[in-house]
Amino acid sequence: MRGISKPFSYLINHGYSANIATRIANNRVERLDLNQFQSLCELFQCTPNDLMEWVPDAKDVGNKSHPLAPLKREQRAMALNQMIINLPLDRIAEIQKLIKNELEK
Repeated sequence: MRGISKPFSYLINHGYSANIATRIANNRVERLDLNQFQSLCELFQCTPNDLMEWVPDAKDVGNKSHPLAPLKREQRAMALNQMIINLPLDRIAEIQKLIKNELEK
């Protein structure tokens, strides 16, 4: 979502080992130490909920009251990211102004 085109290199340049960077970049992280997790949040200027995704079991797919439901990724966020990536450069400044104006309200 941050538009990092080379996540492995980005993580290596920010002090992560090749092993950890590979697992993070390829979405194969099974566990992280809390200090690594905190460091990622600081690096990406996000919260833990932004980094974690809950994939419900078949029995919990429609359960919106499940305690982990807020960690389920919404397709809208992924679609927005793809839309931004595909924008022509001349339109990015225009969109940036619109967003800035909206946030200042």
